[in-house]
Amino acid sequence: MARKKGRDISGWLVVDKPAGLTSTSVVNKVRWALDAKKAGHAGTLDPDATGVLAVALGEATKTVPFVTDALKSYRFTVRLGQSTNTDDAEGEVIAESDARPSDDEIKEALQGFVGEIMQVPPKFSAVKIDGQRAYKLARAGEEVEPEPRPLWVEELVLTDRPDPDHVELEMICGKGGYVRSIARDLGEKLGCHGHVRELRRLWSGPFDAEDGITLAEVEEMARSPALDDRLLPVEIALADLPELKCTPEAAARLGNGNPGKVIATDVEYGDECWASLDGKPVAVGIYKAGELHPTRVFRLG
Repeated sequence: MARKKGRDISGWLVVDKPAGLTSTSVVNKVRWALDAKKAGHAGTLDPDATGVLAVALGEATKTVPFVTDALKSYRFTVRLGQSTNTDDAEGEVIAESDARPSDDEIKEALQGFVGEIMQVPPKFSAVKIDGQRAYKLARAGEEVEPEPRPLWVEELVLTDRPDPDHVELEMICGKGGYVRSIARDLGEKLGCHGHVRELRRLWSGPFDAEDGITLAEVEEMARSPALDDRLLPVEIALADLPELKCTPEAAARLGNGNPGKVIATDVEYGDECWASLDGKPVAVGIYKAGELHPTRVFRLG
């Protein structure tokens, strides 16, 4: 099997994704610009969405689940009075209403979307139904009924009402949330229909859109040390886990996938932690009686 071409470069690049591109195309552009052997991302954004797309390079791809599981914040505009088959502005309008709720009615309705809720993903989404992507079935004209799934919503507030047809909302939620479903279900609850008009991810875990690099800047700095300098360290994704220091001897054991002794304070048996040597991550694993039992091992030179 041929080896992948590119550099063994590791870290995170926070891109402020523009509208009109898929998340995969942004990752491919970053991978090319950094001449990286391996790249991935933490959380897909719809093509028309903007904001934080955290791209993981090399060993950082092993920390993607910790960012994917973290809280995220979105700002989005809901168009009231219309439902679409995609639950966003790209779709075909399938229902309309002249009803326009008041701000107070909207604020009251939003309370029902906070906390642990059950959410049905959009029919045009990447969820799988009988092994097939829902959007592929929907595009083929098949009837699609995704199963409801739990979602934690930390906060959902009305921030602006520029006109009777539009409301601007901000949401903080957990893993697997569909903003399009929030807009659709809010419109149904208010009896006026609704879909997402604009969507921006403000932050995701430790990554903030204000600190992101534009795709134009990525292209301008491609294959240069200046772009390398924009990389954030692998361990930034582990900020929510306790850090346990280890000796070089323990690091060698952990690096081979074996339990290694760590210096632990304020952690309990069974906690998920990460071990470091000279500030660099060695492994992520489960703490048990003075040792870390690794589940992920890092190769950082």
